[in-house]
Amino acid sequence: MKNDAMHAYMIECAAEAARVARSVTAAQLSEPSYCSDWDVRTLVNHWVLYTSHGLEHRALRKQLSEELTARDFTADPGWAEAYAAQLDRAVAAWDDPDVWEGEVDLGMAKMPAADIASMIVKEMAVHGWDVAAATGQEFRISDGAARFVLDVVDTHAELYRQYDGFADPVPVPDDAPPFERALAHSGRDPRLSRAKVDQ
Repeated sequence: MKNDAMHAYMIECAAEAARVARSVTAAQLSEPSYCSDWDVRTLVNHWVLYTSHGLEHRALRKQLSEELTARDFTADPGWAEAYAAQLDRAVAAWDDPDVWEGEVDLGMAKMPAADIASMIVKEMAVHGWDVAAATGQEFRISDGAARFVLDVVDTHAELYRQYDGFADPVPVPDDAPPFERALAHSGRDPRLSRAKVDQ
């Protein structure tokens, strides 16, 4: 059965990811990000690959090709518009109720389709924040979407930490906004975005 609420959050986060991408300048691609040793270009390429191509491929039950995984999407001056168009295709693929049924083969394991979708929506948001924070922007989503992302982060946090996908949690007040808590629980310091924007 199609998860209408999750699909709505997917649409929302994809639209915000596309908005942030369109404001990244060519000069900013070589600047550092807050993601370990990645510069903005490396971060953007990871974000584009997994949250747009990866999202569609999971819906279609296809593996990502070596050509896609090795591609420098940012080498195309129109990469942000291409990303937005690919996000639209990916979100449309998940509009099919049958896509939500069964499992997705990840190569080394299988996972329920809805779980995969939720994790990629989370990636859209947290890596979207990473890109926004590194380029002097904000990543803005509704409280409903933020609470959804927080739940996904908390559900899978230890799994991500096993594979170095998340750093240790960053302390934030219990009454912090849900997206700030999601970022903090995934090892991100939500204050970094405000600091960059305020510069």
